[in-house]
Amino acid sequence: MHVQVILCQRRPATAPAITTVTAATPPEPQMPAPTAKPAESAEPAQPSGSAEPSESARPTDPAPPPAPSADVRMWHRFLALHAHVEHRLSTALQRHHGLGLSEYRALGFLAAAPRSELRMQELADRLGLNQSSVTRLVGRLNAAGFTYRDVCPDDKRGVYTVIEDAGRTRHAAATATYEATLTAALEEAAENDSGAGATVAALRSSLG
Repeated sequence: MHVQVILCQRRPATAPAITTVTAATPPEPQMPAPTAKPAESAEPAQPSGSAEPSESARPTDPAPPPAPSADVRMWHRFLALHAHVEHRLSTALQRHHGLGLSEYRALGFLAAAPRSELRMQELADRLGLNQSSVTRLVGRLNAAGFTYRDVCPDDKRGVYTVIEDAGRTRHAAATATYEATLTAALEEAAENDSGAGATVAALRSSLG
């Protein structure tokens, strides 16, 4: 007996289709386009040689100051005469007598004062010095033995400077040098400057 075997061929199952989902890629940021660098201005061409600046480029000269008045000119001339004479006197007194000009004059004011003494402020006023300067000056005179310090018996705050005999002697010896040097300095100034000579003549005539 024949057995017929029928072989059934199975079809392979169709695999389900796989849908591939592609994620959207964000767009890359766009870089700003480089801006063009402005062209550098060219250096101004240097002129060859040493060209003279034009008249319009030259600075104008400042206007001259107004001319001084007659009084100003007179005063300046007097100050120049005063400086010349004071320098000559100071040099002569220091060289021959060891005295400064203010020290010599302080001794003179004290020698001529009543009772040969002056308050410190009075002495400062006559010398044209401030209180500090006259204090130092009197300190030098005291150290040299030409003056001494005294206190007013009625007012303990009142300080006097009193001249000593040694101060009188030194002042008297220096007076001849002072007067001779003064006359020579005035004559010298008058010879070198006619204006100074006129000033000296006017001052001398005013004293009679």
